[in-house]
Amino acid sequence: MKLWSKQNTSTTQLVEQFTVGKDKDFDQLLAPFDVLGSIAHVKMLASIGLISAAELQALVKELQAIYQIVSAPTFVIPDGVEDIHSYVEFLLTKNLGEMGKKIHSARSRNDQVLVDIKLYLRAAIQTVVESTSRLFELLQAQSEKHQSVLLPGYTHLQLAMPSSFGLWFGAYAESLVDDLITLEAAYQIVNKNPLGSAAGYGSSFPINRQMTTELLGFDTMHVNVVYAQMGRGKTERIVAAALANIADTLSRLSMDACLYLNQNFAFISFPADLTTGSSIMPHKKNPDVFELTRAYCNRIKALPNEIIVMTANLPSGYHRDLQLLKEHLFPAFSELNHCLNMMHLMLSHIQINPTIVDDLKYQYMFSVEEVNKLVLQGLPFRDAYQQVGNAIENGQFTYSTQLNHQHEGSMGNLCNAQIKMMMDTVTARFQFNKASHAIDALLT
Repeated sequence: MKLWSKQNTSTTQLVEQFTVGKDKDFDQLLAPFDVLGSIAHVKMLASIGLISAAELQALVKELQAIYQIVSAPTFVIPDGVEDIHSYVEFLLTKNLGEMGKKIHSARSRNDQVLVDIKLYLRAAIQTVVESTSRLFELLQAQSEKHQSVLLPGYTHLQLAMPSSFGLWFGAYAESLVDDLITLEAAYQIVNKNPLGSAAGYGSSFPINRQMTTELLGFDTMHVNVVYAQMGRGKTERIVAAALANIADTLSRLSMDACLYLNQNFAFISFPADLTTGSSIMPHKKNPDVFELTRAYCNRIKALPNEIIVMTANLPSGYHRDLQLLKEHLFPAFSELNHCLNMMHLMLSHIQINPTIVDDLKYQYMFSVEEVNKLVLQGLPFRDAYQQVGNAIENGQFTYSTQLNHQHEGSMGNLCNAQIKMMMDTVTARFQFNKASHAIDALLT
């Protein structure tokens, strides 16, 4: 079934198979969004007189029924059907007759795919934000719970200065705030309506693009129709970069966990059922979840560059190269969500070693504290530095693990409430309710 074929020509099967590729697999994900775009489109067509009120009522009712079908987890695009766009039009024509063929008026498969992708990305970003926010809340809770437990801090992977688990958990919580700032910027670009740009050069029909923008809950439209098409590839690249930021945070946190779980560190541990064993070493408790998270997230970090290379040197207008972007970007959402959820699981059960700094091998990380005490007594910093350095060299260094860090963001003043306000401000800017209310209205 190919609604787009010419009357007297056909495409060689090998060419057809090559050009279709895995597109149908990803059309499964786009199916509900394709129907939503069609509902908004036919409402607009009725407003400009291209379909009658009776046709509109019948089409919307049928499209709402199709939405339920294609949203089911068991839905599969039948063999012999070119894509989801063809299948929706086929069902409409089968059930409603000739009026089903009218829904493609004033649009191209190009802007139809574009709006599908925008709607999919908008929903996928919401899921990532929800998963990220859930992990953020846990990190903050763990930061508060373990704020007084000291943890060695490192530079160059050498002992440096005292830190705390409160600082460690809190640092990754704040990192997620910045990650969502970049994702919110990507969401602003996603949340623009390309429908009506047709094949990239607009339409001679008197369409109302503002109407479909409002019906689909977009904040605005891609105004220039050529740029609406040029935005494909650019949008995916920007979204990928935002996902890569979250992935980078998870990757680094995973690396920390792998190190800290190592017996030579022994800073943290986990219940045995959250680790894996060895086929020949009965003592092993491997951090496979963190290792796989690190690998998945490092792969996501490469995604922006993949998209940049795939879209390099494309002139304006549509090109089939863009079809492949879905194969790279769409799976990244499920992988990242999986990593966020597994990280939440692991950190919910983390066990903290409260006596790390009792080991004498960590004594010298308190050297700066002893220098600062001398400075507070009136000694110039350089002289205090020299005095403590000499004590270390002569084996006469003494120290205390009692610390007094009170400035903003330090271990004695974590400012987690302030960081929570930052996160709340960022998440509120997404305004997901606007989109969800619009979608609900289309399906009612």
